[in-house]
Amino acid sequence: MINKRFLLFVILTAVFSSCSVFNSLVNLSKLQFKLGAVNNFKVGNLLISDKTKLSDFAATDILKLTSQVVSGNFPVTFTVNVLAQNPNKSSANSIADISLKSFPWTLYINDKKTISGNISNPISVPAIENSTIIPLEMKLDLLEFFQGDGLNNLVNLALNLGGAKGTPSNIKIVAEPVLGTQIGDLTYPSPLTIIDKSFN
Repeated sequence: MINKRFLLFVILTAVFSSCSVFNSLVNLSKLQFKLGAVNNFKVGNLLISDKTKLSDFAATDILKLTSQVVSGNFPVTFTVNVLAQNPNKSSANSIADISLKSFPWTLYINDKKTISGNISNPISVPAIENSTIIPLEMKLDLLEFFQGDGLNNLVNLALNLGGAKGTPSNIKIVAEPVLGTQIGDLTYPSPLTIIDKSFN
């Protein structure tokens, strides 16, 4: 016959364990995201982070850019920094640090769907005042998604994104974060749209 005290201990242990897991899941749901800066924007091998307009480019660079457009490509590479915010505080019954196990994302430029990707390794998001930066590396051909745009429009788009006065306001990331928990992976109930205005 099972000892009643032992049975009570088992039941209480299960209840407290469930509460701990529940609190962890509540904390996990609070992870929020926002777009940060766009860095290292290059058109081909040409870094444009110090430029604001087409006339800032050297004549030889303009010739190269024109040649690329004529040949039907306008390759760009850049980094979009996503800021992850974990507002949880450490406590005896919850896990403050959150593991971002997977982060499938799709990049939109001027509301046009472009490329998709994911993080290569899990990222820990600790509960600290500062945000954790998640760098997403982008590599795409702008002309593939903005066909019909001439050199001026393509260069202006690139400068708006990654030039000296560029902002991520023309960009949004649609992501489906996967979080590692004590009871398995947890996926957000619906995709998140991440912009530069506020955390969501």
